[in-house]
Amino acid sequence: MLGSTTGVPGSLVGERIVLPTNGATLFDRNRARTFDFGAYLRTETVGGMVLLAAAAVALLLANSPASAFYTAIRDFEVGPHLLHLDLSIGEWAKDGLLAIFFFVAGLELKRELVIGELSNIRSALLPVIAAIGGMVVPAGLAFAVSAGAPGHETAWAIPVATDIAFALGVLALTGSWMPTAARVFLLSLAVVDDLGGIIVIAVVFTSGLDLLWLLAAVVLCALYWFLQHKRIRSPWIYVPLAVATWIAVHSCGIHATIAGVALGLLTRVRTDADEEASPAMRLEHRLQPWSAGLVVPVFAFFAAGVPVDGEALTSMFEDRVAIGVIVGLVVGKFVGIFATSFIAVKLRIGNKPSSVSWLDMGALAMLGGVGFTVSLLITELALEGAAAERAKAAVLIASAVASLLAAAALVRRGRKFNGNGADNGDGTNEADGANNADGANEVDGANKADGANEVDGTDGAGDNGAGEQGGNVTRG
Repeated sequence: MLGSTTGVPGSLVGERIVLPTNGATLFDRNRARTFDFGAYLRTETVGGMVLLAAAAVALLLANSPASAFYTAIRDFEVGPHLLHLDLSIGEWAKDGLLAIFFFVAGLELKRELVIGELSNIRSALLPVIAAIGGMVVPAGLAFAVSAGAPGHETAWAIPVATDIAFALGVLALTGSWMPTAARVFLLSLAVVDDLGGIIVIAVVFTSGLDLLWLLAAVVLCALYWFLQHKRIRSPWIYVPLAVATWIAVHSCGIHATIAGVALGLLTRVRTDADEEASPAMRLEHRLQPWSAGLVVPVFAFFAAGVPVDGEALTSMFEDRVAIGVIVGLVVGKFVGIFATSFIAVKLRIGNKPSSVSWLDMGALAMLGGVGFTVSLLITELALEGAAAERAKAAVLIASAVASLLAAAALVRRGRKFNGNGADNGDGTNEADGANNADGANEVDGANKADGANEVDGTDGAGDNGAGEQGGNVTRG
């Protein structure tokens, strides 16, 4: 049985898979003393920084004398005309490379639904409700603000998505003091958010279905499932099958990235007795560094290169679609996630983690407004030309504003936490995520249920409220 995997989601980044017997990394125990660059890329901070660097370089090139060179590379077509695969490099990044990102997202979603946080209905209710609110409210606000403007019919979908790599990067940099429950909540919310974005892409941006190619895609997906069911493990079978599935989905009229999601959801996640890890675990472990270190940054490089000079910014703020995107991401995401969470808790539909205060929930809700990868993808699908450029700039500005606001809130809360203990909003003071049921004061995470005061995280006896520290007993 694998350790530290169940219930720890993450679309682009994740935990290293570790065997509980000796703590060795599952796939590279022979390289335990060498630097593991893959594990380095799996960390939230690094994944977000690589993505941010790629976007920054794209912005610099697009707003420099080299802009024509950048545009020429992005629009250069390569590939056979057969099967409509003569795509530009930017389109290959969007339709081809990004399918790997969505495959990892599909693996993550399948794992969470079967053995993770979302497999328990009671535990999953709050992040699921919060994610739905975080999609519906931004979409509604964007539609209301942009109503009547050209492209508003599909542009409402742009602020639906949250970029989990950026969000987790901000959380790791400015909210390292946050309890594990906060990260699990954000990640679970992001998994549902990913599913919502996938559904939007599949439903809203699919037109002119070719039924023969669609049938071929369904047959290939069924073959993939059958091979998984029969425990076939050869990559010499799966890689050509995955490529053929991608071609079929691309040719049938559905966005090609859906092929990655479908195959991810069909991958087996339960471990057999003779396996150290399931196929989903192995693939997720191997592909996460490629997704975080290559796939998403390359897509960001070709998608984020938009003009941001004075004229471009002026035209953006005169475009109601772009304004709708900003309002949706900055305001809609926060209101949607926080308000639905608050209502769900008050109605006892979902349970808020006791170690996470409502102020913490507000910071997490603001992080939901960091839309990047999927938002840029939907922008390219929903709009064209100058309208798409303005909407992309709006996505970048809104994501920057949301991340800065969330970072400021997390830093402020962190200072209060380190100085006075976390405030749960019910009159109790805690440090390091302690849980109290009756107003007890604790330091360093001790758990009490009877009003005892403890120091240094010791466990108090449940029947008399005693806590031991180095042989000394303190009674409440």
